[in-house]
Amino acid sequence: MDISLKKNVKKPYLLDFTSIGSPDLGYLTVAEYPANIPFEIKRTYWTYFTPNNVERGNHGHKELQQIIVAVAGIIEFDLESKQGEKFNFKLDNPNQGLYIPKEYWRVIHFSHSAVLLCLASLEYNADDYIRDYNEFKNLK
Repeated sequence: MDISLKKNVKKPYLLDFTSIGSPDLGYLTVAEYPANIPFEIKRTYWTYFTPNNVERGNHGHKELQQIIVAVAGIIEFDLESKQGEKFNFKLDNPNQGLYIPKEYWRVIHFSHSAVLLCLASLEYNADDYIRDYNEFKNLK
């Protein structure tokens, strides 16, 4: 689907990125705004050496939007809207990303040696984090 058709989507969804290459040479995958990313990227970060079956996340964001890619390993996301709608996504392919809109609570589980790459719509701002689940559920 054309990314421009999804710019106003308020629910999480998976993005398939185009990969170039072959099994003999390896692959290259590109993510760029506005071709396949629905926001301008203001920050990029990655996590690695996360122990197997560790639970991370347990927070939401007031304004931040993200694209998450499992560059290596398997990363599972349990997402919940403030209205209580729940989603589960399993990322296990480096040419697929998960779009997470603002105002979604997330719980993240990592396989051994998983590497999470995050493309974020905003620079880091501690005030954008919602770290208390009850506060998240009471967002206006």
